[in-house]
Amino acid sequence: MPPKKRPASASKAGAPPAKKAKSAVAIKIEPSLGSPSAVRAAKKTTGTEKKQDGLKERFIALFSLEEFKSGISNSQLKDKMGADSIAKLVPIINQLTSESRLVMSKTGKNELFYSLVSADVATKFKGLDTAARMVYQVIERAGNMGIWTKDIRLQTHQNIQTLNKIFKTLEARRLIKPVKSVTAKAKKLYMLYNLTPSKELTGGVWYSDLEFDHEFISELRTFAIHCVKRLNQAKGVTLTEIQGKMIQAKVSRIELSLEDVQQLVQTLVYDYLVEEAGENENGEVLYVSARRVTTMCDFKWWEHALSNDFHFRPIQFDDGLELVAHEPHYHTA
Repeated sequence: MPPKKRPASASKAGAPPAKKAKSAVAIKIEPSLGSPSAVRAAKKTTGTEKKQDGLKERFIALFSLEEFKSGISNSQLKDKMGADSIAKLVPIINQLTSESRLVMSKTGKNELFYSLVSADVATKFKGLDTAARMVYQVIERAGNMGIWTKDIRLQTHQNIQTLNKIFKTLEARRLIKPVKSVTAKAKKLYMLYNLTPSKELTGGVWYSDLEFDHEFISELRTFAIHCVKRLNQAKGVTLTEIQGKMIQAKVSRIELSLEDVQQLVQTLVYDYLVEEAGENENGEVLYVSARRVTTMCDFKWWEHALSNDFHFRPIQFDDGLELVAHEPHYHTA
């Protein structure tokens, strides 16, 4: 009898069990670049970026205004940008801060204050720690008057060794510079590298290397007197005319402002070498040579002080001026 055939469904001995069929996985098909949905998404992203860029430009443009060149407070920012835009400015402010383009500090009223930093300076800020940035902000607030090392130490609470290291770092990056004052030549002040020290520190045009330039001032005074005596037939000369002659004759190694010329001529007035003689049609003061001051003639106080009628005698001066007698008066308690 022939052997029975095994059913086809039966597995062979030792054969591995049949694998279970895997369930189908849903595959998300991304829209192609040219599909309508992709185009709409790209337009939406581009529109958002344009709005952010426009808001960023408006924010940066505020610092170009004269009133906000030194910075803008949080309340002022709300007034200018609108309350709705403040929340949208947060990522922009964070971005500018991370790029060292924006410095945030607090005012005396504990209000946030924003100061914009130029791109060149921002590059120099890279790698500076918090202490160095704090020192820079303190020096920046001092302006062109500068600030003493002692005051920086008190405001930043840094010891002198740390400050000296920070000063060297900031000086090497040309962010700050040390200056000296005519009132305290042995001490150092610090100010921003791109600022010109004020006249209160340098003494202005009348000082050279922190020393009062007597010779230079004497030459200018002599020239000013010549202008008063020779210009306009000695009938009066203005400060503008004196300044113009100084520029034309190149008597000064530096250009003198009208204020400087006024200070110079005022010293001549104090020394009774020139005097004011009214104004011209433009309202400018005219200066002429001072009249000679003379003493009294034929008058001896000891001869008249003891006379009973001293108050009734007129006094005659050399230049023709007469001091007229007046009625006697009595002092009361």
